[in-house]
Amino acid sequence: MINWGIIGLGRIARDFAAGFLDVKNANLLGVASKTPDNLKEFKEKFKLSQKYCFSNYDDLISCENIDIIYIALPHNLHFEWIIKCLNNNKKILTEKPATSSLKDIKKINEILNSKKIFFTEGFMYRYHPQTSKIISLIKNNEIGELLSMESYFGINLIEKRNIFGFKKIKFNKKNRLFNKSLAGGCILDLGCYPSSLSILISQLKNPDSLEIELKNSKIEYSSSEVDIDSYTEINFSNGFKSHIGCSFKKDLGKGTKIIGSKGTLIIHDSWFCNPMKISLNNKDIIENNFNFSNIYSYEIESISSAILKNKNEPDYPAISRLETEKNINILEDWLQSSSKK
Repeated sequence: MINWGIIGLGRIARDFAAGFLDVKNANLLGVASKTPDNLKEFKEKFKLSQKYCFSNYDDLISCENIDIIYIALPHNLHFEWIIKCLNNNKKILTEKPATSSLKDIKKINEILNSKKIFFTEGFMYRYHPQTSKIISLIKNNEIGELLSMESYFGINLIEKRNIFGFKKIKFNKKNRLFNKSLAGGCILDLGCYPSSLSILISQLKNPDSLEIELKNSKIEYSSSEVDIDSYTEINFSNGFKSHIGCSFKKDLGKGTKIIGSKGTLIIHDSWFCNPMKISLNNKDIIENNFNFSNIYSYEIESISSAILKNKNEPDYPAISRLETEKNINILEDWLQSSSKK
């Protein structure tokens, strides 16, 4: 049994914590938050012992009974607390993106190379059976040679329609999504999903071809100077291309289209896999018989299993450290692309 601790008790931590209810090889033992109401809520909802509910993050990290820390803090705090966990030899699952800069993830990987501590980034869709099914279909040559893909993640958080048309909603700089100092913006929050999937699919064409170049990037900024509507084209050195986009302004959905020489594969919900529906050459593949109803249960079970096997990274197709670094490289280039023009 692997004992988990969570730092930061916001919405994503609540959804994640519910994933422990059906998992047999993992236990949510402790939590840490600077907000007393959140601590109380988690203690009562998940029946936690008071001695493992900390108001100080450091106390949770130093707790000997905790095997792995899930860092569910805002993006700008990930690097600081990853380093603190590593200094305490704690295994780590960090919320995505692992860091907001390439320099920071390179530093983390340098430490991991010497310390050999388990580390991974929280892209939950990688653990769901849907992703394994997609990989299997592609490897079985169902759509032929991989040529390109389109992948999006967009939610309208800014505009709403009234009887007179569209009405702008004011940006709340206290909201981390629209706060530049908190690494806000749609690229880091949502764009990391289609970019990470692009890496996974590209490697099915050639796993050794990881060189990338971004072209035709378009970024719209808010009055708070964060990106709110962003698009780019990722060109991989194996000839594979991926057109991706993310938005806080448009309902782009969560779909992905993968194009091959023999056909097309469409993923209707790429990230939450709800429903699990794949269209292969215009024929739907729908599955409803799952081990877990909570997508995070797959993530928790798989990571705990890898730790029990003394591994330092989760099993494929979970995101690897190399992929995490490449993904952050893409995100950084994307964010900087407007300044390069």
